[in-house]
Amino acid sequence: MTEVKENVFRTTFTVSEGYRVLVLKNGKFEAILQPGRHVVNSFRTQVEWESFDLNKPEFISTYSKALMDQCPELVEEHFTAVQTTPDEVAIVERDRKLFGVLKPDGKSVFWKDAGPWKVEKINVSETLMLDEKLAQRIASLGLLDRVKRFNVEEGQKGLLYIDNALVKELKSGSYAFWNVGRSVMVKIIDMRETSIDVTGQEILTKDRVSIRVNIAATYQVTDAVKVVTSVKDFNDTLYRALQHGFRESMGTKTLDKILADKVSVDSEAAMRVRDQMKAIGIRVGDIAIKDIILPGEMREILNKVVEAEKEAEANVIRRREETSATRSLLNTAKVMEENPSMLRLKELEALETIAEKVQTLTIHNGTQGLLEDVVSLRGQPK
Repeated sequence: MTEVKENVFRTTFTVSEGYRVLVLKNGKFEAILQPGRHVVNSFRTQVEWESFDLNKPEFISTYSKALMDQCPELVEEHFTAVQTTPDEVAIVERDRKLFGVLKPDGKSVFWKDAGPWKVEKINVSETLMLDEKLAQRIASLGLLDRVKRFNVEEGQKGLLYIDNALVKELKSGSYAFWNVGRSVMVKIIDMRETSIDVTGQEILTKDRVSIRVNIAATYQVTDAVKVVTSVKDFNDTLYRALQHGFRESMGTKTLDKILADKVSVDSEAAMRVRDQMKAIGIRVGDIAIKDIILPGEMREILNKVVEAEKEAEANVIRRREETSATRSLLNTAKVMEENPSMLRLKELEALETIAEKVQTLTIHNGTQGLLEDVVSLRGQPK
């Protein structure tokens, strides 16, 4: 702090450590007072003064420009002046710690006794990129407006634009650029394989049936520069290529043909889409038809057709089984006709089966000589 005592003849300044006092006499710079007691003659003299706290090391005063212009010796003794050209930024360190960043065409003045100061100037006309560690130090001071930062993740590429002109490709990593009035932008392009769905496409088949088709495809960007310079939106371009290509190819087929091969896609249409996308830096992989959606009335008709077809198939199978059973019975009858012993054996097998369920069996007009009127199978009941 600064204590000031004034009277007609003199003005006494008591300056504490960490403070400085700028004194003017009759509007002219007189001195810069350091810590201690100072007496200034003020008889018939107008004395003005301004106190400065070195904890705020930048010299900010209404007298700043006049002092720099009129008192170079005083400035050299007490101040460190930093000035940059339109193509420079200045890194200002105080006691080996980052203090601030001066933008192009700027000027700052610091109290020497608040230092020591170190100034490093960087020419930003050669490159706007700066070291990541320095960017982190600048961010730690809260000077976020001095630097622009971008992250390019693994599997991506970044395209660096400066003043809307493409400059270079950036691999995965963290990047920082000086924000000094020039436009800096990094466009991120994902280079990994991804998928795209074309849903709800209305298609009129050759036999004039309206259907909706969902198509899925995989793709991968192979040339990041080509894909952004060839078209405005490569996702939209791929979507429309799939949409138009398969609408044309499926429109030349009947519904029956489409449904008969609904899993695979038209190879000619797929090749045409792949060639179009290859020209703009995209490799198209698998293309598949996910769904074919029919109108409600058409679904009912097809269900009846399928039901009729399955019923006809079931009838054929039943007739085939009945024919097979009849043929088997006919063959058995022929064998028995030619072999009477076989017939007797069959009769005994039948009797054995019946005997398991009944106690008395009466046979009329059959098995003469083998069985008489009544055969007691389990003996007479007691």
